[in-house]
Formats: sequence, C-alpha cells, structure tokens
Amino acid sequence: MDPQTLPAAEQAIYQRIRRQYKVAFEPLQLGSIRLNLATITDLEPLLEGKDPLRNPSEFPFWVRLWEAAVVLAGYLAGQQYGAGTRLLELDAGMGAPGLAAAAAGCNVTLTDYEERILDFERVSAAASKLENVRFSILDWKNPPAMDRYDIIVGAEILFREEFFEPLLKVIRSALKPDGVVYLAHDIRRQSLKPFLQMAEAEYTVAASRRTLKISDDDKVILLNRLTPKK
Repeated sequence: MDPQTLPAAEQAIYQRIRRQYKVAFEPLQLGSIRLNLATITDLEPLLEGKDPLRNPSEFPFWVRLWEAAVVLAGYLAGQQYGAGTRLLELDAGMGAPGLAAAAAGCNVTLTDYEERILDFERVSAAASKLENVRFSILDWKNPPAMDRYDIIVGAEILFREEFFEPLLKVIRSALKPDGVVYLAHDIRRQSLKPFLQMAEAEYTVAASRRTLKISDDDKVILLNRLTPKK
C-alpha cells in the first residue's frame, strides 16, 4: 500500500504518526475483502523503557493484531447485512473486525480509550478505502450518552474483572433491543468464563470454536454470540 495515495486528512495524520513511530501497512485478506492496517513495527518508543515481561499490564495491547480479532473479522466479513446496519466495535485497537464489517456494508463506529489509537484506525480505514467508518473515544467507566447499534463486537477485550460491569452497562446502553453482540477470545482466556456467567443474567449466550492455524500451531478462538433475553 502506497501511503502517498492516502487522502489529505489521513495523509497528515500518517505523517504525524511517522514522526513518532516506525509504521508499516499490514495487509489482511478476508475472502474478497482486503484491509491495510497501519502497524507500529518498533515498540521501543511506545514502551518508553517499560518491561512488559515484568509487568504485562504495561504492554500496549492495541498495537497487536490478535488472532481473535482475525477470526472475528473473518466472521463479520462473511455476513450479509441489511441496509443501514450499524455496528459498534469496543476497544477496537487495530480495528480489524470493525473495518471488515465496514467493507461488508455496515456503518461502523470504532471506539477506544485514546486519541492516538483512533488516529491509527483513521489511517487504516483510509488505506482500506473505507468511508463508512466513524471514530470515538469511549471510556467504559465514564461513557457518554450512547447511540443504539444493531451489532456490538469486541475481540480480546476481557482482561480485568473490574471492567466487567462497566462493559455490561455500555452494552446495555448501546445495543438495540433486537441487537446482537459478538465477542472473540482465545479459549484460554481465564476472564472469559466469569464474564459470560455475569452476562447470562441478561443475555442468551451461544458459543462456537474457531481454529486459526499459525505456522505449526493451532490457536483456538471462542466466538460468543449474546442476544438480549426477552
């Protein structure tokens, strides 16, 4: 992908990002859909001397294209959407699931907690030639008044139990009564089960396993579908 082909606004964002980080475009092919994801190739300036091996909470999780995000993006890319379908991605990071849904015809809003992350998403959307994408800061613990969406998605967003109730509150506020939530996580994610147990008070939870082969390793991803109980 040639960065010089970016529209003027996203070109300016891209040049600003490049002054801080080494950036490349990582292609992601999902059937007939091709995304170009702006990616940091050198994490040292971002880590600022922190050692994520000693304290994993200091790792900037948003810079990695997680296997669960690839699985969720592939699933969303293969769906048929009605005209005007609105999709919200929570803690989008690189934004692959939401961008895949946008390429498949959804009107998408990507959210995260930091403007810098949204800048990368803006560049990726433009590099993928997508115009039906909006970007918004969203703090789960202090959310703004929320629009309503047909679909809410998230990949590898469950890390701390203290965020479970705020996340459920956000979903409660933003999901249409007949909407659906899709969550994708590594099946080994220990926080997944307790969250789903909490969610079952309000949602019918279904699950399917998806296997993603990476080199000689198989990564098993659990794709959950949550629908509001009537």
